[in-house]
Amino acid sequence: MNILGISALYHDAACCILRDGVLIAAAQEERFSRIKNDPSMPYHAMQYCLKEAGITIDDVSLLSYYELPQKKLSRQLYSGLPDVNDEILKRISPYTVEQEIAIRLGYEGPVCYVPHHLSHAASSFCFSGFNEAAILTMDGVGEWATTTYGTGRGVNIDLFEEVNYPHSVGLLYSTITSYLGFSVNEGEYKVMGLAPYGTPKYLDQFRRLLQSLDEGQFQLDLSYFDFMRQQKMYAPALCELFGQPARVAESPLEQFHKDIAKSLQVFLEELMLEKATYLYNRTGLKNLCLAGGVALNCVANGRILREGPFDALFVQPAANDAGGALGAAAVAYIQETGQPLPEGKLKTACLGPAYSDKEIMNSLKGIFLKASSFRHEPERLVKRVAELIAEGKVIGWFQGRMEFGPRALGSRSILADPRHPEMRNRINAMVKKREGFRPFAPMVLEEKKGDHFELDHASPFMLETCQVKSPLDLPAITHVDGSARVQTVNREVNPLMASLLDAFDALTGCPILLNTSFNVRGEPIVCTPLDAINCFIKTDIDCLVLGNYLFYREENRMDVISQLLELYAQQPSDAISSQLYTFL
Repeated sequence: MNILGISALYHDAACCILRDGVLIAAAQEERFSRIKNDPSMPYHAMQYCLKEAGITIDDVSLLSYYELPQKKLSRQLYSGLPDVNDEILKRISPYTVEQEIAIRLGYEGPVCYVPHHLSHAASSFCFSGFNEAAILTMDGVGEWATTTYGTGRGVNIDLFEEVNYPHSVGLLYSTITSYLGFSVNEGEYKVMGLAPYGTPKYLDQFRRLLQSLDEGQFQLDLSYFDFMRQQKMYAPALCELFGQPARVAESPLEQFHKDIAKSLQVFLEELMLEKATYLYNRTGLKNLCLAGGVALNCVANGRILREGPFDALFVQPAANDAGGALGAAAVAYIQETGQPLPEGKLKTACLGPAYSDKEIMNSLKGIFLKASSFRHEPERLVKRVAELIAEGKVIGWFQGRMEFGPRALGSRSILADPRHPEMRNRINAMVKKREGFRPFAPMVLEEKKGDHFELDHASPFMLETCQVKSPLDLPAITHVDGSARVQTVNREVNPLMASLLDAFDALTGCPILLNTSFNVRGEPIVCTPLDAINCFIKTDIDCLVLGNYLFYREENRMDVISQLLELYAQQPSDAISSQLYTFL
C-alpha cells in the first residue's frame, strides 16, 4: 500500500510517502522550487517521493490531504475576504484542492481528507514511539481550530477540546512579530532569538491581549488586532497599549523591542505550561506530543519538559504545516488497516534526496571548480575537515539525504568551531547575512551531551533549549542567557557526522560543532549540489564538502564561477506575505 501525504495551498507545502506504513521519503516543495514557504501543490516534492519509492503515480493506492477544504472555506467566509478576483475565487473554492490534485499531480485515485489539527496531532503521536500520550497542538489557524487537546492510545487519537479562530496563540505571536518589524510566517524565530536580550517588563500588557480561561480555553481581545480585516496584523490600539509605534523593518533594534520580545516569550511559555498542566490533569498520561507551528518554539518546549508534569516529550521535526503531510498519511494508513505505523519512533529527519559522487560531478559540469577527491576515504575526509574547522574555517557540509523540516541536522549544514569568540558574528554577517543577535546551535555526540549541557535525554531534532554547563568556553553557540538549542548526534543514525565530531574531539578536546542551516537569509535550505555551489559562491564560506569532494575558496576563481551560475541559477523568492499571516 503506497500512501501519499500532502500539505499544500496555504504555506509550507510538502509531500511524503508511506509504503505499507513505513515512511520512505518526505520533502518540502520550497527546496525544489527555491520559493521560500512555497504553498503550491507539491509537484516536485511528489516526484521526488515517487522516485525514492521506485514507483509512479499510478502505483499510489491513496492520497491523503491534511485539511478539510469545505470547513476551511466556512472560516474564510466568516473572516471576510479581500477584494475578490479570479485568483482569490480559485484559492478559496472547496473544489480547488481536488482539481489541483488531478491536474497538477496527475492523480485520479481515492483521496482522504483529514482535519488540519488531526493531521498535526497524528504527525507527532504516530511517529513518537509512545503507546499512549497526551497531545497538544497549537498554530495560527487550521480550518477553525487554533489549539487542540487530545490523547493518543494505540491507533486512536481523540481530540476532545479545541480553541477556535480568531483566538490563537500563533496569531498573537505573529502579530507581535509584525509589530517588531519582522516578517510574519518567518520572523517568529527572530523574536525568539531576540528575547534573551530583554526583560519581561510588559507582561501585564500581554495579559490584556490574551486572557486565559477555564480548562484549555483562552481568548484574544480583538480590539488590539487587525488580522480579521486582512489589512495588517495589529490595530492602532496595540501601539497605544505598548506606548510606541511599530518598528520599521531593518531599523535599529532598541531595548524596548528586546523587552517586548522577552515579554512575549515569557507569556507564551507561561500559557503553554499552564495549558499543558491542564492537559496532564485531564488525561493523567505521562508522555506529551506537541505539534503545530508553535511547537517549533524550542525555548517553550524545553521549559515545558523541565517544569511541567510530563516525563517525556516528543516534537516531530517538521511540526509546522509541512509535517501535516506525515500526519495525514498516517491517519489514512490507520483508517485503511486498523494498525499503527510499524516502525514506531521517528529516528531521523533525513528523508529528502541524496546525490552520489557521480551525480554531484555531473551537475557541476561546465562550472570548472577545482576539488580534492576523498572517494573511498571517508576517514581522511573527516580528519581534514576537522583540521579546517579547528583552523577557524567555515565549512559548507552537503552529505546524504536532505532534512525534512526547518532545521539543518548535519546533511545540509554550515559547520564551524563553537569555541571561536568571533565565529557567531562572522557567520551572521558574512555567511548567513542576517541579524547579529541570532544564535547558532551546537551539535554534540549523544553520549557526551551531559558533560556540556543540562540535558539528560537525546535531542536529535534540535527542538528544545537547555543551559550550557560545559567546562569549555563555547561563545559561538552559547546564547546571551547561557542557553543553547542542542542537537544530539547518534552514531547509528548519522555515523559520518559522529566520525567528524570524534575527529574534532580528538584534535581539540571538544566533541561539539556549531551547526546552522546551509542557506542565506531569505532562501530555502539548499537541496541540490548546484544549490550548494550557488550558496558557497555568494557567501564567505571557506570550504565546501559535497559528498566526497572538498572545494577550497582560495583555489577557485569565484568571480568567474559566479558569472557562469547566473546563466541558469533560479533567483529565490518568497511566496508568503511578510505583513500578514496567510489566511487563504
